[in-house]
Amino acid sequence: MSGHSKWATIKRKKGKLDAQRGRMFTKLIKEITVAARAGGGDAESNARLRTAVATAKAANMPADNIKKAIQKGTGELPGVAYEEVNYEGYGPGGVAVLIEVLTDNKNRTVAEIRHLFSKRGGNLGETGCVGWMFESKGLVHINKSSVDEDKLLDIVLEAGASDLATLSDVFEVTTPFEAFDRVKVAVEKAGISVSDAEVSMVPQTTVKLDENKASSMLKLMEELEDHDDVQKVYANFDIDDELMEKLSA
Repeated sequence: MSGHSKWATIKRKKGKLDAQRGRMFTKLIKEITVAARAGGGDAESNARLRTAVATAKAANMPADNIKKAIQKGTGELPGVAYEEVNYEGYGPGGVAVLIEVLTDNKNRTVAEIRHLFSKRGGNLGETGCVGWMFESKGLVHINKSSVDEDKLLDIVLEAGASDLATLSDVFEVTTPFEAFDRVKVAVEKAGISVSDAEVSMVPQTTVKLDENKASSMLKLMEELEDHDDVQKVYANFDIDDELMEKLSA
């Protein structure tokens, strides 16, 4: 199981504390606002907005919050102008790290992210240094208890999925970027509940880490994701399952 899947598994196991919900909502509101600004406020014709709204609903964000975020993006309500920036760098052990940011102050954000890398034995790199190692793909997760694996495989392959993997508690369906919506809709039309779904940057190769570097890498991931301006973090680390269980306990 590569880094993106293992990290997602850790986050699902830990869950989201109520105290963290405000931070999660803030990030979702930013994404909805930027998506509406970039592609308009109609979710039917704006795939990015459609995905952002679906994610917000899955997180139980009130409908009024979603509506206001869209209106801020379309200019119907006043709001902060966020800039989309990607940062790239190397974590402990040479792990490639790609970070998606929405910020109203690039100078502040880059300084804070550089500090996080340095603290954990990594370094922030130049634009393009690791981005080529990642490929945009769709990831759809379904609880194992929701469906038989063979039935799910038939549904997702027919809709255009490229892979179905079994993780600790869910099935992970991987799709080409252009087939993401189609596969997700096919699963839902079959009456199968989707645990979560997102477009992700999946690493093409991975770096295996020993215990010391794995511990530092997981701390870096957590600190980056906790940063208010960071929307998503991708990395190409690989950690043995036994070690992962120990470090995430």
